[in-house]
Amino acid sequence: MARNEFAETLYDSYGQHFAIDEVYFESRTGHQHLLIFHNAKFGRVMALDGVVQTTERDEFYYHEMMAHVPLFAHGQPRRVLIIGGGDGGLLREVVKHRSVEHVTKVEIDAAVVDMAKTWFPDHSQGAFDDPRFHLVIADGAEFVRRANEAYDVIMIDSTDPIGPGEVLFTNDFYRQCERNLAPGGIMVTQNGVPFMQLDEVRKTSRAFRDLFADWHFYGVAVPTYIGGMMTLGWATQDAGLRGQSLEVLEERFKTAAIATRYYTPAIHRGAFALPRFVEEAIGK
Repeated sequence: MARNEFAETLYDSYGQHFAIDEVYFESRTGHQHLLIFHNAKFGRVMALDGVVQTTERDEFYYHEMMAHVPLFAHGQPRRVLIIGGGDGGLLREVVKHRSVEHVTKVEIDAAVVDMAKTWFPDHSQGAFDDPRFHLVIADGAEFVRRANEAYDVIMIDSTDPIGPGEVLFTNDFYRQCERNLAPGGIMVTQNGVPFMQLDEVRKTSRAFRDLFADWHFYGVAVPTYIGGMMTLGWATQDAGLRGQSLEVLEERFKTAAIATRYYTPAIHRGAFALPRFVEEAIGK
């Protein structure tokens, strides 16, 4: 396919361009336009509807922080629910935790999972074959509305709030997730780059404020997600979990013997310190 550049279309007034060395796959699935290509700096890149979702070279920043912050804060997570995350990177990090007994992943588009297995095998590193893993191809919002199980950690690894991902940023969706949290459970969400998407952070904070005893955001700077630090939402009814001491986190990390490339207990603690403009936006 003759093409030498990909231009991301997430923002109207600002964007980024990737040189395309080779197109591996391009198709319109039943839900969205899927493109997988190679870039010299980022390796293999996956884009949905014109927006970069993941790359080989920097995916670990995001996946490690979305997974390990709530899992180590919880301490003994047994049942985990992932909404989205079709590339398998988040699942890879979750199954590293020996306490986890069952992981359900709900993905709206089976083609994303199939293509990830083919073109991004290092994202999942065999996690799709883990006996604790259960894949559900369904709408995430509809799944949590019908679910009757309690989860220790719910991770919303969604696209941005456009197209199929829009419903995963609504008050009703967060309310249904809260209903499906076990006592002491934690929900984390993808909430975009606040410099570019501050209204999304404000909207999520208003929903969390009405539903959870403790809510906040924590940061991770992912090179692919332009605009600086991105925010991950944090919500729980247990106000003590966000304040786990560095000593407790270090002991849990040491005992787990999990190899990471980005996450450390110190980064975990520091990630909840937000820039002043974000604090002001969320009223903290």
